[in-house]
Amino acid sequence: MSNSYTMSFTAGPEHIDFNGHVNNMVWLQWVQDIATAHWEAVAPPEHQAKYVWFVTRHEIDYRGNIVEGEEVTARTFIPDPPQGARFLRCVDFTNAAGKPIVKVRSIWAMIDRETGRPQRITPDISAPFMPA
Repeated sequence: MSNSYTMSFTAGPEHIDFNGHVNNMVWLQWVQDIATAHWEAVAPPEHQAKYVWFVTRHEIDYRGNIVEGEEVTARTFIPDPPQGARFLRCVDFTNAAGKPIVKVRSIWAMIDRETGRPQRITPDISAPFMPA
């Protein structure tokens, strides 16, 4: 899928909760981190200067977890064209064995930096993120 982007994350002591594995809020931070990195890697500078993003919804399925020192690979992709100012972003986390352990589906909305108002995502903005 040409619209995907990957990053790796390693669980440090600051990521671990009382259960001994990565805290739920850390998974969400990693979702934000990879989404931001994807935008910065693909969007042209003029789009980055004009627009920002915020999340309106997260859905998370936990099928496993990792402990301190373990690494996950995250892959993000946008499976469908945007709907107005919003689009669905998926992030799949796999452990070192390649097993899917966390799947996140998030709805993101784009806003105009200057006005602070939602902005329709036009084809020129979405094209670099869509499957070929």
